Amino acid sequence: MRLTTLTDYAMRLLMYVGQNPDRLCTIAEIASAYNISEPHLMKVTHRLSVKGWLTTVRGKNGGMKLSKAPSEINLGAVVRDTENDFHVVECLGTESACTLGGYCALTGIMEGALQQFLQHLDQYTLADILPASEKVIMLMQSDRIES
Repeated sequence: MRLTTLTDYAMRLLMYVGQNPDRLCTIAEIASAYNISEPHLMKVTHRLSVKGWLTTVRGKNGGMKLSKAPSEINLGAVVRDTENDFHVVECLGTESACTLGGYCALTGIMEGALQQFLQHLDQYTLADILPASEKVIMLMQSDRIES
């Protein structure tokens, strides 16, 4: 299974923004940092904003920030929100034309593999993939919020 470029860019964008919690990040700076085209990143930003992972601010001093703490951004949920097609094999699709329907165990096996893949991602959050120094900052900030 291969994730789409949209999901790849979404993870990179969330990591970048998560590493800069004290300010708004811009599409231009993230595009430059990762050598990604700005139009692609605009689509990713829009999707993440609509799904509630990012808060965006328009205007001259605008940008984006995380809508939640990194420890509350589940990687499995982000992948589910950014991937459009989880049909690992054709027979998992709703319009399958497979002539082996009902006689083949491949569908169940592949569906199980997909579920295990997503369950594995569900065990991790954005906080788990941020650089170590950022994790310390996030923990300190969450302690201040709880106090």
